[in-house]
Amino acid sequence: MNVLVITESCFGNTARVAEAIATGLRSRNATVTVAAASSGPALDGVHLLILGAPTHNMGIPSPASRRQAREKGGQAPATGVAEWLEALPGDPGCRVVAFDTVTGTGFFSGSAAKSIEKRLRRRSVSVIARKSFLVTSTQGPLADGELDRAEQWGASLA
Repeated sequence: MNVLVITESCFGNTARVAEAIATGLRSRNATVTVAAASSGPALDGVHLLILGAPTHNMGIPSPASRRQAREKGGQAPATGVAEWLEALPGDPGCRVVAFDTVTGTGFFSGSAAKSIEKRLRRRSVSVIARKSFLVTSTQGPLADGELDRAEQWGASLA
């Protein structure tokens, strides 16, 4: 199984989750590529596409929220998952899952993964799974056990 993980990360937490998911998939003999969302969509031979982003302002990061992250000391990219999705020509032709990192677990924290799913649904693409991983604050770190949970989730996706 060929897996492509596209991720956007501002403080490194989402990237760490992406790597843990990739580790779980590799434990099931999947071939996994992890790439930043700044690279364009290239999906030839991909069986599973995983999209991940931090939750900003209850949804997917925007240019304004990335700028705010940089002002707080983050290494936010100029473009991210939102722009990657805009460049997607249509149905990716493979299974798709989404994940995010969030600082809260309640209704008011929102979800970048849910925003990813909503954008894909507009293109008639179904997301087969979605998961959130908890960070302790805007800059992190990840909550205890989240990397193990991400690795287990990755293995379950294979």
